Amino acid sequence: MGFGIIIPVLYPYGKQFGLTGETLGILIAVFSIAQFFATPVLGSLSDKWGRKPLLVISLAGTCISFLIFAEARSLLMLFAARILDGLTGGNVSVAQAMVSDSSTPQTRAKKFGYLGSAFGFGFVIGPAIGGLLNKLGMQAPFFFAAGISLIGTLCALFLLKETNLTTKATRSNHKDKFKFIALVTTLKRQTVGTAVFTGFLLTMAQFTMIIGFQTFSVDILKITPTQIGIFYAGFGISGIVMQLAVPFFTKIFPSRSVILLLSSMLCFVAMFMAGLTSAFLPFAIYICVYGLFNGLRNPMINAIIADNINHSEQGQILGINQSYASIGQTLGPITAGFAAAISTHSIFFLSAFYILVAFLLSFRLKSKE
Repeated sequence: MGFGIIIPVLYPYGKQFGLTGETLGILIAVFSIAQFFATPVLGSLSDKWGRKPLLVISLAGTCISFLIFAEARSLLMLFAARILDGLTGGNVSVAQAMVSDSSTPQTRAKKFGYLGSAFGFGFVIGPAIGGLLNKLGMQAPFFFAAGISLIGTLCALFLLKETNLTTKATRSNHKDKFKFIALVTTLKRQTVGTAVFTGFLLTMAQFTMIIGFQTFSVDILKITPTQIGIFYAGFGISGIVMQLAVPFFTKIFPSRSVILLLSSMLCFVAMFMAGLTSAFLPFAIYICVYGLFNGLRNPMINAIIADNINHSEQGQILGINQSYASIGQTLGPITAGFAAAISTHSIFFLSAFYILVAFLLSFRLKSKE
């Protein structure tokens, strides 16, 4: 929710320090780049020292980054805040590792679905809160986001139970340092590597679609920013609903890879059809279908990865998975920009292409299951 709050105010707030449309893209990208390198390191450290201290450090870093934003006096301070947030952005992978620690193979996908719905709900209501808080002053959303992060830090510190209890003996047996070559070697692991790369492609497809969604809504449908916000909120809510429905799907289809296959196929069809239409109603239907079944992506992929790794490397591998997701979030909009040079519709076809490749890789996951 803290991240969602600053989305609608980031650009207008930064303009007073000289932020432009071009530098806004770089400001957003530096977070993902910093997160790419930091997340697996923090995840690996949580394998050795426990999840709780690393989660507290990550949340505290996010809190400080929002305070730097609020008290910024230059564009350089804005970049410093985003880099700090990216470097301490291991809270996602550490939280995923805690969920994996505290679940069985049978309940893992369900619990990952609950975690994903929590992220999704915060991201959907955050921008609405940010827009309202902006009326109190440009700094208000950043102070509020810092307050939320502080509450999260205190909750983790005093209420959260450690799920990865370590001793001096277990810490001495653990690898001392994370080696960045693991970002490459992990992709070579048959099941885990395929799942990580599949997740990367599906993330890139989603963030490609978001650019298409924005440009299509403005240039083709010609709807207002308020209507776009409501439309996008509906897309987000559909994904939350589906993540909460994960137990229903795992009951019908015990195979996680089969669920991933079916959801990817439906997402591909929805994206391809979205590229063929110029009318509001069919476009809204296709985006809704995509939002629903895209919600199954992370719970299934995270569960597949967690099922195929040792407990001692949960944090590291889930961190690497998050690293590739952060790069997908950066490359998706960049490639969408190139597709937009052809036409707005081409962006949806590009997103569909990424999903198609991920769909074909899902067959490999099924064969290795």
